[in-house]
Amino acid sequence: MVEPARRVSVRLQAIPESATLAITAKAKQLKAAGEPVIGFGAGEPDFPTPDYIVEAAKEAVVDPANHRYTPAAGLPDLRQAIVDKTLRDSGIEVDASQVIVTNGGKQAVYNAFAAIVDPTDEILLPAPYWTTYPEAIKLAGGTPVDVFAGAEADYKVTVDQLEAARTENTKALVFVSPSNPTGSVYTPEETKAIGQWALDNGIWVITDEIYEHLVYDEAVFTPILKAVPGLANQTIILNGVAKTYAMTGWRVGWMIGPADVVKAASTLQSHLTSNVNNIAQKAALAAVSGPLDAVKEMLKAFDERRKTMVKMLNEIEGFNCPTPKGAFYAYVDVTQALGKEIAGQYVETSAELGEVILEKAQVAVVPGEAFGKTGYIRLSYALGLDDLVEGVSRIQTLINA
Repeated sequence: MVEPARRVSVRLQAIPESATLAITAKAKQLKAAGEPVIGFGAGEPDFPTPDYIVEAAKEAVVDPANHRYTPAAGLPDLRQAIVDKTLRDSGIEVDASQVIVTNGGKQAVYNAFAAIVDPTDEILLPAPYWTTYPEAIKLAGGTPVDVFAGAEADYKVTVDQLEAARTENTKALVFVSPSNPTGSVYTPEETKAIGQWALDNGIWVITDEIYEHLVYDEAVFTPILKAVPGLANQTIILNGVAKTYAMTGWRVGWMIGPADVVKAASTLQSHLTSNVNNIAQKAALAAVSGPLDAVKEMLKAFDERRKTMVKMLNEIEGFNCPTPKGAFYAYVDVTQALGKEIAGQYVETSAELGEVILEKAQVAVVPGEAFGKTGYIRLSYALGLDDLVEGVSRIQTLINA
């Protein structure tokens, strides 16, 4: 009997595990074993899904129509509701034929790159970036091109940086505001300038708008397609219910784009997963069609946690945390805390720092290596205030000792 030469494809062997999910899983494992671990890993609101959304799901469960296959691109009433919601929240008019409902935001991300990327295509990827983007680009056959902006720039890239990275192979730009992992929000002027640059150079824009309702202080969410309407034929919008409505586990996202691109993505999805779970789609329908009152209440809590976390992090020796204006993440420049001994261990990278913090303080953070560059850590403040204060206090005690 001859064993196969290779059991796992080179393509899949090259994909690293999601760092945020891996760290969260490790924290939960330690906690289940009785360790008092506090996790700042996953970007997951600690609030329950609003009652009216849950009730819609309960009603959907007993409806036999939801026990059968439905269109791969999504329930027609949900696709229309997403059209209406997009006009309401972003001021952008689209048709239901331009919408595909996906199994969470991650499938929308994958669909988008699979629909437009060919081998030799380069995708400009502002860094720090969410861990899934570069892997989805590579799976589609493209090459991610990092464009880095540090804490001194509030983690926001400029048109000049993008132009310096552009080549004849540049196909698209990933634009995320509010941002995961940094919490940065581009101003209307910055958004318009980047959008106009993309339009002038014939570059696609893939814009992830899943944190659209989570902005603070003077910041405003500016849809790039609203800022530059001429981009309509070369822009893909990614969104979902996970963050806004505390529905991470329901797994409903969507992709909006030119009809031909959406049709191609729908064909892919028809072979890959077929329709999204009908019960979850009905819950999402209630979410996007309903009021934003619950969202506003969550935002107040996030805001308090944000201010508390940033203040406490900036009291740690060698930590520099710009104030995030959106999402629910703090992204800390820890370069000044590296290259020294902490709790008896020499720490040279943010990955090593994360290991020491977990081992010695029993606090889980995500190192910057997961988002493109060492020297940073990400902490989510989508957890209870008491745990937040306790967790950051432990890091303070460890580093400031």
